[in-house]
Amino acid sequence: MGLGKTIQVLALFLALKRAGEKGPHLLVVPASLVANWMAEIARFAPSLSVFVAHPSVTPAKELADAATVTTAAGRVDVTITTYATLLRLPALQEARWGLVVLDEAQAIKNPSAKQTRAVKALASRGRLALTGTPVENRLGDLWSLFDFLQPGLLGSAKEFGAFAKARASSANPDWGPLRRLVRPFILRRLKTDRSVISDLPEKTEMKVFCPLSKTQAVLYQRAVGELAKLLAAVDGMKRRGVGLSYLMRFKQLCNHPSQWLRDGRFEPKESGKLGRLAALGEEIASRQEKVLVFTQFQEMTGPLASFLAGVFGRPGLVFHGGTPVAKRRALVEDFQREDGPPFFVVSVKAGGTGLNLTEASHVVHFDRWWNPAVEDQATDRAFRIGQKRNVLVHKLVCRGTVEERIDALIEAKKALARDVLEGGAEARLTELSDAELLRLVSLDLAAATAE
Repeated sequence: MGLGKTIQVLALFLALKRAGEKGPHLLVVPASLVANWMAEIARFAPSLSVFVAHPSVTPAKELADAATVTTAAGRVDVTITTYATLLRLPALQEARWGLVVLDEAQAIKNPSAKQTRAVKALASRGRLALTGTPVENRLGDLWSLFDFLQPGLLGSAKEFGAFAKARASSANPDWGPLRRLVRPFILRRLKTDRSVISDLPEKTEMKVFCPLSKTQAVLYQRAVGELAKLLAAVDGMKRRGVGLSYLMRFKQLCNHPSQWLRDGRFEPKESGKLGRLAALGEEIASRQEKVLVFTQFQEMTGPLASFLAGVFGRPGLVFHGGTPVAKRRALVEDFQREDGPPFFVVSVKAGGTGLNLTEASHVVHFDRWWNPAVEDQATDRAFRIGQKRNVLVHKLVCRGTVEERIDALIEAKKALARDVLEGGAEARLTELSDAELLRLVSLDLAAATAE
């Protein structure tokens, strides 16, 4: 992540054009990265002609006309579209492409999703997948990527699932055969490899442990009791739904009681995390540095921005799924100015990939996504080529709660990705037994309320 995949692809497009390899080529990206790709092409490959099949650039009326889309795509070197837009434009699905490139290709990790099926059905002479996280949650993610790149290489989904399950159940799983099979198709660059990049500053990650306020502790303990009663009364898919619902509630309570209660108050004293964030913000402000604050929840971005405006003494920026695509690039450029806003509150899903935010030398994960790949993607908005300062990453964790216990699962997922790609297993939370699930979320009151 942050080691130049975009530039490499633009160089490839230019090389193909120079060699007389006619496109048109298709670039499929998340909506948040359309403006980023346009800016990078204008900067590094202005000789490439581009058609953007997305309503943020091309009027919806024109996109609705299949003939217009087909003609426009056929006249340019590269057509840029998004995963969601591809589903709505049959003209793009029916065309024959030179090269199909997927940016943030983990978007097709779910084989049964409509957008995954649409992408895999595209006709092309070549296929390329760009991702810093080929294994986000489980090895099935890797299978889905290779089902796009080299169908059949890893067998069927069922065969691969059986293979992965058998290996993972071993005390010392041997991923060597899989690693040797996929290695010829993977170009992997690491920031820790000084032969790849020698001038990138250091990144330091630290856990910032936070106490619960009395209100948080009372509500959390009450929720544990409610969950225990419900688990005894439901089974099957209802049990799974209950588990997911309460895991989300525990995360919200760890952030702030008002996020769960929806009372709009967000009093700072009622959240241990806001107390720690204030201390961090004051230190960052005193150094005249900038910070990115990531949260899973769009509804937390506003309260966090209001709180941080008080800490820094001036407003910052907010970026989430509701931010118009056309305005996103302007927000990034504003933050990247040396005298720009001191903080940027970002929802992980909307802004955790593709953005270049190297003016920040601090990254705060206000709540944990519980997926290390997604967290690392977000962190690397600041820790990437162009960063001149050391980056400090602060991960807020409420002691004595599910947030602290989930840390072990995060580390296990990291180990799984390392074992497969470099040469671990994971537990799906909703598939834990009742006793295991309650043990995971149970409250250690002494630890949770200790300063």
